[in-house]
Amino acid sequence: MIQQIRPAIVTIVLMTVLTGLVYPLGMTGIAQVLFPSQANGSLIRQGTTVVGSALIGQNFTAAKYFHGRPSATSDTDPKDPTKTVDAPYNAANSGGSNLGPTSQALVDRVKADAAALAAENPGRSIPVDLVTTSASGIDPDISPAAALFQVPRVAKARGLAEDRVRQLVEAHIIGRLAGLIGEPHVNVLQLNLDLDALRTGS
Repeated sequence: MIQQIRPAIVTIVLMTVLTGLVYPLGMTGIAQVLFPSQANGSLIRQGTTVVGSALIGQNFTAAKYFHGRPSATSDTDPKDPTKTVDAPYNAANSGGSNLGPTSQALVDRVKADAAALAAENPGRSIPVDLVTTSASGIDPDISPAAALFQVPRVAKARGLAEDRVRQLVEAHIIGRLAGLIGEPHVNVLQLNLDLDALRTGS
């Protein structure tokens, strides 16, 4: 009996040490050496202050900033814990709206957003990512077309020439990985931080 139990116990202990300690610590160490920024959350800093992550969007609403995609994340209603309230870019509750294409609530929301964008920039085609949410609800990036669409509003709000703001956007376009993987995109937080720096330096 003991001879049968002992190998099972030794195997469990050995595998626990290998897969529960050695492997995770080894991978963590390798990641810290080879990819320190990514391993620590792709944090964005201003000096020594962490202002966000390149992987998590933030809810910019002021006219002087570029806006990200709409976010469908929510949080617990502070007045009634049995209900939820809209909480855009809530990384603690990442997720999509789960509304289907026949949902009237979704249709109404998209129509309202599209109308506001059309009023902001008349005569221009509205990039689809400015009226649709991502699956995560915390997408930090927008398409180059979505960023360029917002240039007139941002330039006007900041009293800057549109060409200057457009050049800043173009400098922030991140291409496909290795020229093949993904789509060109612009990180909204990094763009807005450099926009503030541009304003300060102007």
